[in-house]
Amino acid sequence: MTETLAQLSTVFLYAAMGLYAAAFIAFALDLARRGARATAAEAAVVPSAVARRAEASTPAGAPTTTIIGDGPGDPSPPSSALGRLSSRISSKVEDDLVNGSANSASMRWAFVLTIVGFAFHLVAVVLRGIAAARVPWANMWEFSMTGTLVIIGVFLVANLKWQIKYIGTFVLGLVLVLQGIALLRYYVPVVPLQPALQSYWLVIHIIVAVLGTAFFALGFALSGLQLLQYRRERQVAESRPQQFRFLATLPNSVVLENLAYRINIVGFIAWTFTLIAGAIWAEKAWGRYWGWDTKEVWTFIIWVIYAGYIHARATRGWRGSRSAWLAIIGFAAVLFNFGIVNVFFHGLHAYSGL
Repeated sequence: MTETLAQLSTVFLYAAMGLYAAAFIAFALDLARRGARATAAEAAVVPSAVARRAEASTPAGAPTTTIIGDGPGDPSPPSSALGRLSSRISSKVEDDLVNGSANSASMRWAFVLTIVGFAFHLVAVVLRGIAAARVPWANMWEFSMTGTLVIIGVFLVANLKWQIKYIGTFVLGLVLVLQGIALLRYYVPVVPLQPALQSYWLVIHIIVAVLGTAFFALGFALSGLQLLQYRRERQVAESRPQQFRFLATLPNSVVLENLAYRINIVGFIAWTFTLIAGAIWAEKAWGRYWGWDTKEVWTFIIWVIYAGYIHARATRGWRGSRSAWLAIIGFAAVLFNFGIVNVFFHGLHAYSGL
């Protein structure tokens, strides 16, 4: 019975990954269509500005033919007035693009597929827990299942407040990569808990750890977009070609930075409780709160990186690309802690099950 439930859990997980892959494609199509709309809108901005300026400057009843000359008497409109008018039109076009792209058909389908995939994923995790007769996060395979589930869940819940569906491609891509590696490398059959794991602190410690990881993942996606958006804004200001046109339909770099900061703060709070709960658990299991084990050290390094990120932004005025890079480095440390330290570094926290 146990093995049957474990196999059924894996089947539901495969189904969830198929739905996530379909959602990833739909999110990517939405970004592609955003890029096409942005290109078309940009092409219409300057001609519209010229036409409106010419219409505004032509007296009633006068011929509408515009004569363009090269001498000092050239009747073409002043560049400053045209620039201001073009800027106003560009602003309106940008607003229309952002608002009009928020609920496209591709986006709706992507979000529905993500919700259905999350439901299948949840069933997979619950079945694994029933098969093991315990919480399903005692080894790398189970932690991967639960961690990616929480990342998707936090993404769905966060959209109730912040409307960040546009990072769906990045979030779904990350989940597919992480769970794909887990399917290839981390799967283990159901086994009893090791003595040190037989504690209710397992529940508390891992719950706050996966919550912190999930919020850091969203902050990572927003910080990556912030860097791309900042680069695009500089290209626009310097009249240089733009590589990613879909960025014109997303919030500006300041908005993305503020969202990333808020989300990373929530992740940092959860990670702080991860350290505290881990120390209490260590005292219960091994009779000491801190022993400089490799896992403990890397968990603390992650905390220090994000503490530095929050401190630098709040008190030192670090804004723009510097704060974004700190957030990205922090999440890279999270991934290193999960995928490298857990597997290749042996110590008291060697619970990968591999």
